[in-house]
Amino acid sequence: MTSEPLPPADRDPGADPAALAKVVARQRAEMERLRDLAATSAVLERAKGVLMAVTGCTPDAAQEELDRRAKDGNRTLLEQCWLTLGALPPKERPAATPAAPPAGAAPSRTAPADTPDLAGVLGHLARDLVRVDSPHQLAGRLLEHLAREADGDAVMLYERLPEGGLGLTAYAGIDPTLAAQWRQLPPVSGVAAMDALRSGEPRWLEDLATDRTRYLLIGDPPERWRTRAWLPVPAGDTAHAVLGVLRRRGGPFEPRERELLRAVARLVAGRLRAFDSPRNSPPGDFSPTVQAVFDALPGAATLLTPLRSASGEVEDYRIDAATPEAIDVFGRTGRAMVGSRILESYPSVAGEPLWQGYLRALETGEPFEGEPFAYQDVIGEVPVTVTYSVRAAPLGEGLVVTWLRHDPVDRQEQRLSDVQRLGNLGWANWNLLTQEVSWAAQTYAVLGLVPGQEPVRLEQLPDLAVPEDSEPLAHAIAGLVSRGRPFDVPFRMDTPSGIRHLRMVAEAVTAPDGTPVEVHGFVQDLTAQRSAELALMESERAMLLQRGILQAERALAARLQHALLPLPSKPVRLAGLRVEVAYLPAQAGIHVGGDWFSAIELPDSEALFVVGDVAGHGIDAVATMAQLRFTAKGMVSTGSSLTGALARLNQLLLHSRDGQITATMMLARYDPDQHVLAWAQAGHPPPLLVRRGEVSFLDRPGGMLLGATSGSAYESRELRLEPGDRLLLYTDGLVERPGEGLDAGFARLAEAARVHGRGESDSLDALLASMLPEERRDDVCVLDIRMPEEEERDAQG
Repeated sequence: MTSEPLPPADRDPGADPAALAKVVARQRAEMERLRDLAATSAVLERAKGVLMAVTGCTPDAAQEELDRRAKDGNRTLLEQCWLTLGALPPKERPAATPAAPPAGAAPSRTAPADTPDLAGVLGHLARDLVRVDSPHQLAGRLLEHLAREADGDAVMLYERLPEGGLGLTAYAGIDPTLAAQWRQLPPVSGVAAMDALRSGEPRWLEDLATDRTRYLLIGDPPERWRTRAWLPVPAGDTAHAVLGVLRRRGGPFEPRERELLRAVARLVAGRLRAFDSPRNSPPGDFSPTVQAVFDALPGAATLLTPLRSASGEVEDYRIDAATPEAIDVFGRTGRAMVGSRILESYPSVAGEPLWQGYLRALETGEPFEGEPFAYQDVIGEVPVTVTYSVRAAPLGEGLVVTWLRHDPVDRQEQRLSDVQRLGNLGWANWNLLTQEVSWAAQTYAVLGLVPGQEPVRLEQLPDLAVPEDSEPLAHAIAGLVSRGRPFDVPFRMDTPSGIRHLRMVAEAVTAPDGTPVEVHGFVQDLTAQRSAELALMESERAMLLQRGILQAERALAARLQHALLPLPSKPVRLAGLRVEVAYLPAQAGIHVGGDWFSAIELPDSEALFVVGDVAGHGIDAVATMAQLRFTAKGMVSTGSSLTGALARLNQLLLHSRDGQITATMMLARYDPDQHVLAWAQAGHPPPLLVRRGEVSFLDRPGGMLLGATSGSAYESRELRLEPGDRLLLYTDGLVERPGEGLDAGFARLAEAARVHGRGESDSLDALLASMLPEERRDDVCVLDIRMPEEEERDAQG
């Protein structure tokens, strides 16, 4: 059975539900709502929980309020639930004391008005509270949740006594001796619990020094709990109980904690009213052996004890034992259902023919057999319509009720047919003694034969296969028939629509002496699967071929790059400057990039520094890099200015390779006599200067990247180097990272240079190690130029 109740059969005209008028109308309406909202039960439960937490009402009263609001606003119940969850506080309710909930009624999820994140916490607590059977269990379950959500260390629950004082009803987190000392509180002033009950407002005791001057504090010593909260538990317009939460830690209660405790007090009110609900008869005297017997029974069954009114009429039944497969509308199964009422677990049966059958079984002592009925069951989380019938047999003064599920042969056959159709397979049987052959209709479709024609004999099956597969299939069939050896053999058939890939699986049924007498098997069409496998294999071969081509291209480009861009093994001296070079290829991908550098001494003893980055990867990028590197060196060496060289290189890229390649570049020329570095750039990141511990990026002169437009104009700037200066020229791979702006990269570079920026001991390797991630997606090229200190220059001179 599922969490829905048994659907009623046709109503018996002679049924008289008057004796059940106290519960039938409410429970039938609730059942109809549960049917309509099965797909949206989570939203409904949370909306009901909001009303319970805010108003302290019962689950049934919350349901009625939601129905009323939906009707007044001409909305569906689901729309009203979402409106209630999103627009708190709720509307004013009629001034009436809500009725007590039925025993075992499922609580709703709760959510405070302005802290919707508490909905899950309160919902979980409410579902736990529905399973408690006594005030002491209630206190223990409250402490479990409040210890986690509000740092609660103890819980005390007092109820108003007839003479006006308070009596300790339940507690958790304190020892019995202390509980005995404080089991009663007199109706006097100076007691925080009494003050909260009288005023109807919580009392928050958050300053121990001040609180002990105003109230008599519970505890031995009172300092054991540094903060306390006493909250009235509402009962209609007044409070009849008070909830105390004691904490060892100091500090005030946070707004979220206060809202949580107020909502908890409302939940406690509803649960206490459920404890106060009268029971029509004492619990049945059933030994644990009875439930143990039910635990071992298959199917869904319950043991019911009738609950009678003062006049002797049956008003309800109590479930005193249940099998593990029995389940009610709240999801309770087996032992969890014991003690609940039948109208709580299956509310729609009241007044129906099924209910009348229960009564007749009690009166006559004869078992009652109900008519079969259709029922929406859930099997493996899938709704399935199943046919059931109910049987009620008297046992002493009670009833044993069982549900029998009918599963007709035609339904089994339909399921088998569906499985074969969806799996594109068909079963086949061959009787080796009578030579009788039986096939499923799907078997003809799989083999491409006309339905209704004579089935193929087992030994003739190889004739259907292509010649290459006929012999392996015949060999497998021979082994099955002679030695009973099962087989699983693929084979192909040539059909008008093309080659069909099939699979046959078969096993033998043998006589007592081991002789095969019957063959069971199936044939499956694997054409679509095999076609997909072949396409996948072809795709893998193409990918491997492409990868090999790309790896060969990378190897060639890497060799060209190393030949065209040799790296010095140690720092070099150029025009009085110490120059160190680093080139780090990308670690992701298989392409070689176009980053490059030059650091040479010109004929007039000046030094030329160049850093560039060609867009793209591979052989084309390496070829363009070589063209720009040698052309730039040649033009500057023969007297061209830096800006003039950039302008000519821009034209060179515009007129080569259809103008599809761009590059960034920075040219710098150093005069050792004047200690002046003149530089120009084309769309390149600015150099970084470290001077006397201060780090700054140089202001870039104007200049568009090379190959972008024919109208680019380039400017230059000058920088006078001082002893101890360090200048970094680099490509964008040093500062760029995926998903990050350039400003963050520049800031990271500045910080690394600040830490590793001065002195010969601070190597370029140390700076790069602190800057770069373990896996780089772009090449990195860096020129580290340093002006020696005065004493170093004198030593060199």
